[in-house]
Amino acid sequence: MSETKESIGFKRLKWHCRRGMLELDLLLEPFLDEVFLTLDEEDQKRFYKLIQCEDQEIFPWFMQKEVPEDPDLARIVDIIVTRVQPENYQA
Repeated sequence: MSETKESIGFKRLKWHCRRGMLELDLLLEPFLDEVFLTLDEEDQKRFYKLIQCEDQEIFPWFMQKEVPEDPDLARIVDIIVTRVQPENYQA
């Protein structure tokens, strides 16, 4: 996958991080800008998978009201929540 901030794939991913809910924008866009490129390839694939989900599906995951059934999605949600809200996060 070897994305860079200048690559078409990264720019496309940034576009997909712009969601219909401000709360999701405030989580996903900074994570993409600050962390995504440091992830290993498997976690980057998990992020791509997450971005394909609908807002109403992922919102409860990030509000820690639900946990995704899919272990790949559960892992990337955990990574994002931990990186974005480490002081508030409880496993």
